[in-house]
Amino acid sequence: NLDKLRGMTSHDAVAAVRRIIDIRAVGHTGTLDPEASGVLVLCLGNATKFARFFETLEKTYWTVIQLGLCTDTQDATGTVTRQCEVPPLTRIQIRNVLDRFHGSLQQIPPMYSAIKYRGQRLYRLARQGQTVARQARSIFVRHLELLEQRETRLTLSITCSKGTYIRTLGEDIGLALGCGAHVVHLQRCRVGPFTLQSACALDALRQHVHTGTLSH
Repeated sequence: NLDKLRGMTSHDAVAAVRRIIDIRAVGHTGTLDPEASGVLVLCLGNATKFARFFETLEKTYWTVIQLGLCTDTQDATGTVTRQCEVPPLTRIQIRNVLDRFHGSLQQIPPMYSAIKYRGQRLYRLARQGQTVARQARSIFVRHLELLEQRETRLTLSITCSKGTYIRTLGEDIGLALGCGAHVVHLQRCRVGPFTLQSACALDALRQHVHTGTLSH
């Protein structure tokens, strides 16, 4: 249960753990965006054969969305594609919109994702300026709560199924509010029974290896 750093890809995290533990067989159980931090469950050694059983676990995220701006990546790293004035919004209005995003939903995956299209990752095509048609996917949002409203930023807690793109959900919520949005902070707090509180940072992992306490 690794606490992945922001700015690191899931592949980077796997490579770092391989180096630290000096074991070749390491695999993650579900990609976490480079700009996101938090729980990344890894399987080591013979346990890599069980990775698929962890991929379907429910996940919980904590995210901050900035209203009024949409970007091509749906986060703060992208180019602004839409800018709107944010109307005055009460917490009741926001909650009424959030209620629309509970339960079974259809979601179109973003171009900036690791999904493959004719053998190529979508994000590679997006960086080349290409946009291709993507089929909507079924997702399930079990819990969606407004934690804080601060000027034009909303902090949300989201518990959802495998395959849910929080960046896309954030933009869709913003559009439903009439002004668009993009994600400025994203942290995965839980994957099934694996929580952020019990996750191990890379520095702590290095220390465990150094002191010989890794198995404790």
